[in-house]
Amino acid sequence: MDNVTLKLKNGESISVKKGSEFFDVVKENKLDADAPVVLGILNGYIHELTYKIYHSGTFDVIDIRNPIGIKVYERTLQFVLIKSVLDLYPDSKITIEHSLGNGIFGEIHKQDGELNEDDIEKIKSKMKDIIDKDIAIKKISVSKKRAIEIFESYGMDDKVKLMNQVHFHQLKLYELEGRYDYFYGTMAYSTGILKNFDLKYYKPGFILMIPSEKEINKLPQFVEQKKLSQIFYETEKWGNIIGVADVGSLNNKVKNGEITDMIRVSEAFQEKKIAYIADMVYAKKDIKVVLIAGPSSSGKTTFARRLGIQLRVNGMIPIPISLDDYFVDRAHTPKDENGDYDFESIYALDIKLFNENLNDLMKGKETVLPIFNFKTGQREWNKNSIKLPENGIIIIEGIHGLNEMLTPLIPRKNKFKIYISALTQLNLDSHNRISTTDTRKIRRIVRDYLSRGYGSEETLKMWPSIKKGEEKNIFVFQEEADVMFNSSLVYELCVLKKYALAELSKIKASSSVYYEAKKLRSFLNFFKDVDMKFVPDNSILREFVGGSCFYKY
Repeated sequence: MDNVTLKLKNGESISVKKGSEFFDVVKENKLDADAPVVLGILNGYIHELTYKIYHSGTFDVIDIRNPIGIKVYERTLQFVLIKSVLDLYPDSKITIEHSLGNGIFGEIHKQDGELNEDDIEKIKSKMKDIIDKDIAIKKISVSKKRAIEIFESYGMDDKVKLMNQVHFHQLKLYELEGRYDYFYGTMAYSTGILKNFDLKYYKPGFILMIPSEKEINKLPQFVEQKKLSQIFYETEKWGNIIGVADVGSLNNKVKNGEITDMIRVSEAFQEKKIAYIADMVYAKKDIKVVLIAGPSSSGKTTFARRLGIQLRVNGMIPIPISLDDYFVDRAHTPKDENGDYDFESIYALDIKLFNENLNDLMKGKETVLPIFNFKTGQREWNKNSIKLPENGIIIIEGIHGLNEMLTPLIPRKNKFKIYISALTQLNLDSHNRISTTDTRKIRRIVRDYLSRGYGSEETLKMWPSIKKGEEKNIFVFQEEADVMFNSSLVYELCVLKKYALAELSKIKASSSVYYEAKKLRSFLNFFKDVDMKFVPDNSILREFVGGSCFYKY
C-alpha cells in the first residue's frame, strides 16, 4: 500500500503518500494558514518537518504561537545570524549570550576592529537576503570525528572541547548553504518563515529581537536594563578570569581534579558579593528595611540568611519578617481569570497592616506580629511582641519586595531593595546558550523532588503559571533594585544533573511536558557529574539539594 491515513485535529482524515515529509502535509493541506508551522506531531511524538511518514495515525502541528514553536523560530534565526556574520566577517567569533530587554544579547569579536552600527546594518541586510531566498536547512548525521574536524576547521575551540567530551559516536548537525553548526534543539524547515525580527547595535554587541508567541506579528519593545546588563557582564568577566567560559572548560576542570578549588572560589566570590552588599546597607545610616525579591528558585532564603550574618559582622541585628504571615484570610483572597485563588497577587497581602507594623517597629514601639495559619486559611497572632533594637534592621524576603505598592508608607530613604536571580552566564558553547529560566527549572525540579515529594512532571506543568506570576510581579520591577545579586554558581549543574535526570527520565512521551523534559535532559547530559559532598553547607545550592546549615527540609 502506497498511502497512509492521517487524522487531523479538526477530525478530517486525509490520505498521503507513504514517505511524505511533514512539510508536504502542512503545505498541501494549508495547515500553516494562520501562523508559520515549525514542527509536526505524529501519534503524540514531535518531529521536525523533514520527518517522513510511513504509518497512519493522528497528525497535528506546532506553530510559532506555541512556546515550543517560538523557540524553534528563535534558534533558526540565530543560525541565520551566525551564517550572516561569518559570511561577512569570516575570521570573527560570534557568541549568543543571554536574554536582555525582551531580546537576546550577543557579541561579535572581529579581527579588524570593534563592532559598530554599520556592521550591524550589513549583517541585518545579509540576514534578510538569506530569509528572502527561503533556503532549506538540512539535518545531517556525521561521525563524532567528522564533527570535530569541521569545527576545528572553523577555529571553534569551544565546540571541539564539547564534542571531545560527549559519548555519542554520531552527531546531528544542521547545514545552511555550506555552513555547519550544532544546536541542542530543533530547527525550522527553511529560512523563509523568519519574516519578523530586528537586529540592534547594543555596545559592545547586539540585541536580536524576535516576536513572542502571544504576538507573532509584532516585535516587543526593547527595554534597556542597565543594571541587569552590568551583572551579566560582571559574571562573564569573572568566568573568563577563572577560565570557565563554557561547559567544555568546566568539564575539563572536573576531569583534571580542579573542581574542588573551583567550588571554593565560586562560593568565596558570592560571599564577597554578599559582604559588599552588607557594607552598602551599613553605609546608608537611614536604612531600616531590606527587601529581597526574585523569581522562583533564586535562592532568596539562603541569601537572606547569609546577608543577615554579614550585617551582624557590621554590628547590625537583623530581624526577619515573613510576608507569608500577612496573607489576608482565605475568604478575601483575590481570584484569577480562572476563578482560582491568586496567592501571588499583591492584593493577597494585607498591605495596610504590614505597613503599620513596619512603621511601629521603626519608631521603636513594641509590636505584635501576625501568623498566618495555612491549614485554616486565617490569621492568628503571636503571643509575644517584638521591638526593633537601635542597631536593628528588618529583613523581608518575598516576590513583591521591589514593588513600591508593598511599602507605600515607608519612606524610600529607609528602604534598601535587592533583586536576586540565577543569571546563568555559562553556556554550552558560543552558539548554544543555557537560559536562566532552564537553570531555575532544574533547581526547582530537584528541590521539589527531594524536599516536597513532587515529581518533575508536576513541576514542569506548574511552570507556565509560575512564569506568568514572575512576569507580572517581579521582572517589571527588577531595575528598581538598589543592587542585583547573581545566585548562579558556575559548577551547580554538575551537581544537580544526576537528580534532575533521574526525575526527568520518568516523564513519558504521552505527557504534555515530554518535549520540555527532553530538551532539559539534552543539555544536562553535556555536564560531568560532581558529588554533592563537595558543596559547602552554607551554599545557596544547598537550598535545592538539602544539607543546609540554615534549615532542614
